[in-house]
Amino acid sequence: MKANEFDRKFDEGEDVSAAVDWSKAKRVNSETRRVNVDFPAWVVESLDRQAQHLGVTRQSLIKLWIAERLE
Repeated sequence: MKANEFDRKFDEGEDVSAAVDWSKAKRVNSETRRVNVDFPAWVVESLDRQAQHLGVTRQSLIKLWIAERLE
């Protein structure tokens, strides 16, 4: 399938997943960088309570909340 046909099908909402080699797929801008942030103890305690309530780690919760805010 040529690229313009693929684009047209995708834009029209057709399923193009069969035309993709998922073993070679890469996410754009997915490289990670370490960032250190200092929080007051009460913030960390609140984050821990919320993370436990949701069944996720503190780090996962922070990443999720920041990503949601940036959207």
